[in-house]
Amino acid sequence: MNISTDKNKRSVVDTITLSVIQNKLRHICSEMDISHEKASFSPVISEAFDRSNGIYDINTGDVIAQGEWGLPIFMGVMQETARDTIAKYPALNEGDIVVVNDPYRGGTHLQDVRMVKAVFYQGKPWCLLANTGHWPDIGGMVPGGFACQATEIEQEGLRIPPVKLCRQGVMDEDILDMILTNIRVSQERFGDIRAQIGALQVGENRIVELLDRYGVDVVSSAISELHNRSEQQVRTLVSEIPNGKYTSQSFIDSDGVDVGRLTISLTLTVKNGELTFDFTGSSKPCRGPLNSTWATTQASVYVAMKHIMPEVLVNAGCFRPFNIVPPEGTFLYARYPRPVSGCSSETSQRIMEAIFLALSQAIPERLFAAPFGTSGNFTLGGYDPEKERHYIMYFFSGGGYGGWWAGDGLTNGTSIQGISKTQPVEILEQRYPLLVEEYALRENSAGAGKYRGGFGVNYRMRLLRGRAVASFLMDHGAIGPPGILGGESGASNCIELEVGGRQVNIPHVSKGSGFALSPGDAVQVRTPGGGGYGDAADRDLESLAVDRARGYFRTAEKTDD
Repeated sequence: MNISTDKNKRSVVDTITLSVIQNKLRHICSEMDISHEKASFSPVISEAFDRSNGIYDINTGDVIAQGEWGLPIFMGVMQETARDTIAKYPALNEGDIVVVNDPYRGGTHLQDVRMVKAVFYQGKPWCLLANTGHWPDIGGMVPGGFACQATEIEQEGLRIPPVKLCRQGVMDEDILDMILTNIRVSQERFGDIRAQIGALQVGENRIVELLDRYGVDVVSSAISELHNRSEQQVRTLVSEIPNGKYTSQSFIDSDGVDVGRLTISLTLTVKNGELTFDFTGSSKPCRGPLNSTWATTQASVYVAMKHIMPEVLVNAGCFRPFNIVPPEGTFLYARYPRPVSGCSSETSQRIMEAIFLALSQAIPERLFAAPFGTSGNFTLGGYDPEKERHYIMYFFSGGGYGGWWAGDGLTNGTSIQGISKTQPVEILEQRYPLLVEEYALRENSAGAGKYRGGFGVNYRMRLLRGRAVASFLMDHGAIGPPGILGGESGASNCIELEVGGRQVNIPHVSKGSGFALSPGDAVQVRTPGGGGYGDAADRDLESLAVDRARGYFRTAEKTDD
């Protein structure tokens, strides 16, 4: 291993060492993710992987690395969290851990709680470690925090500014008590807190081992080189996109409070190896919880481009060719006290959809039709008289991806802003007083096309005992995911409630909260399918025969149930 210096006085690490350090940094984050997952009490983290861990620059907060199994949407968000932590605590002590969930300070919604820790090496701070875990409850109007009728952030739950949960390795019991006293099922949250702290410790140990082996100069030079290479790789890929302006729109069913859709308007400019994203024509700030924080809006752009350029190594360098115009005055730039519980799970996916639709005009050979585009947030909170305990269940489900230039869309895929998976039915029935009566492929949901979209799913859950409160924050209930190049839209989202033997309507189609359930009441959800790619008339006969043989489409109209 050696470091040479080129004519521009830039340190260059040899190729083998560079590759080893690159993979080691990513492996450290992945090991943190696994530790976080295995030690967590909440099934949404331990089973569904709604968490992420990363390494960030000690001075700038720039992302250095993120693991393979962390949620991509947290990638850019935690970069903003790191920067805000540096601004408040420019000189963290060894052993300090900062906790924060304030959406307006580099965050998403209140349920995503972040922790930040400085790693010291030979007595000096060298980098920041950060992680995010989705807590199933953070207080607020309804169990789970997805209060669709919320019109201010205080109604959504406890807002924590950056504060030191641990000081020089000792937990601040007063801060801990304040947090646990203001949330539901606090004993479970304490386990999740310890899991996040443990993951940061794992990362610190591995960082020190890396620096012991290669030294600060070599690792720092390698990181700088990796950032430069990611930037150059993105610029090369962007240069393949024809210069010009491309416009698109995507729509959110409603904000959960006011009837009427929200519009995301994008003007995407491609020029000289750079992309400029301008969302300033989007809808004004809304009263309901679909406003997006600035950190989430930025992260949505990064994740969308990662879908289009999957070969690019993620670090701060790959963001440099992207210019995002701050969409101030729109619902994509939330300011206090706007509610934001739907921003990371729903609004982020509409932002990505707008980007996909815009770039499909320029590079259809690298794009795909719209995916199902909703996390399908379903929370159920109540008391189980048999187990004599309160509970909070947070559940999300998969759907269909859009058809693409070389094949049909993925069926029952994870939401596009993350890699979290649906929790196993057996775990749900073991932990909560419910019966999952159905979990099946949603036939007829795929958008038709030369390459059809993937299929959504149907699931039906029935409450067995006790009383509970159900809330839903979903999307694509009014309009299905659109196809491209003549492809048809996928089926839209559908929620059905059976309460007291009668059907209950959801006023906002895909959003509603505070529904009281009794034993025997049931929830039925049908998730969207993906849009179709290309004209359905061009689909080959063999694929059509397979579709018919498998019973994927029961009628001539391919997007009706």
